[in-house]
Amino acid sequence: MIYNIEFETLPREAIEAIQVRRLKDTIERVYATVPFYRKKFDEAGVRPADIKSLKDLRRLPFTAKQDLRDNYPYGMFAVPMETVVRIHASSGTTGQATVVGYTARDIQMWSELMARALAAGGATRGDIIHNAYGYGLFTGGLGVHYGAERLGASVIPISGGNTKRQVQIMRDFGPTILTCTPSYALHLGEVAAEAGIDFGTLRFRAGIFGAEPWSEEMRGEIERKLHLSAVDIYGLSEVLGPGVSIECLEAKSGLHIAEDHFIAEIIDPKTGEVLPDGETGELVFTSITKEAFPVIRYRTRDITSLDRQPCICGRTHARMKKVSGRSDDMLIIRGVNVFPSQIESVLMEIKEVEPHYQLLIDRVDNLDTLTVRVEVGEAAFSDEVRKLQEIERKIAKNIKEFLGVTAAVKLAEPRSIARSEGKAQRIVDKRKF
Repeated sequence: MIYNIEFETLPREAIEAIQVRRLKDTIERVYATVPFYRKKFDEAGVRPADIKSLKDLRRLPFTAKQDLRDNYPYGMFAVPMETVVRIHASSGTTGQATVVGYTARDIQMWSELMARALAAGGATRGDIIHNAYGYGLFTGGLGVHYGAERLGASVIPISGGNTKRQVQIMRDFGPTILTCTPSYALHLGEVAAEAGIDFGTLRFRAGIFGAEPWSEEMRGEIERKLHLSAVDIYGLSEVLGPGVSIECLEAKSGLHIAEDHFIAEIIDPKTGEVLPDGETGELVFTSITKEAFPVIRYRTRDITSLDRQPCICGRTHARMKKVSGRSDDMLIIRGVNVFPSQIESVLMEIKEVEPHYQLLIDRVDNLDTLTVRVEVGEAAFSDEVRKLQEIERKIAKNIKEFLGVTAAVKLAEPRSIARSEGKAQRIVDKRKF
């Protein structure tokens, strides 16, 4: 279902006309109200009047997460605090938290985009949405919640955690759409199985999963174990929260970007050069309708590519490929670049293991080492030691052949790797830099 057929099916020329008009307004506003942007533009020798087309966007400097931290907490806001009705923040696990604000109009716009996203993912007014994204400073829970209410669906605001209780509510309340991180979706399936509940007997039709990169192989695992159709949703608090883009249930062929609200670019992460459509690089966003916290050419560090061809679902906005990793969590092991999602893809090809793993990075005698801990399935765990060793050798061989990196593989007992109620903690880096 297309929620807003007027805007989601606009011709390319109309989309770009809207983008140019809104971009000009945004640039003029941030230059006048945000000292950080005024200084950055002046240093780059660019004035708002110089921005006359979408091609002129590349004349503007990038914004990075560190810029947000340097202006903590409210230095990037473009409106007075008395007009800010909501404040969210990142977790700050990799540094000081980044703080974002929303006006009442921003909240309405966000709700609209999330309603669009949920509809693209298969939700309707008649659905019951089991929302297991975290509520609080994290944008996921409230973003989905307001979108579900705008759509007219029923929403269960369960948040994360208390997994056994969640499974009971799934059985008793009959939700039809599941929203959470993909790793937590698999955990829900495990806990349900332990409780003797077959997910196939529940009413779920679709799941909308995001907040962490996940592979096509993990999608298959989720769909097989949870008996639903899984789609990927994308967002980040610095740009909006969830709802920036989403796959449609019909095609699952790239995530539709809300281009009437965001301008997407792909750049070479090393040079900053804008790359043509179809080429893989770092995703950059400029928000063109946010009032409280607009961002200009924000470097997401997410690696993907763009496709501007219309989709079979009827939507015409650009699609971004599933995020394959981040330019700042890319592992470099003895000169070989590898993303966790690539290792995940290799692991998911091995039927004896489960989709729960950790990558342990260390430095021994000045050489980087990679150890992959992955859970083995119940059936394989009961096998003799020789067979388990064969599985380890097979995984190591596949990682070497497909990714060109040497890894030690350690099989772990079922359910021995800590589960996360939010983003899965895949990497443990013990190196001293």
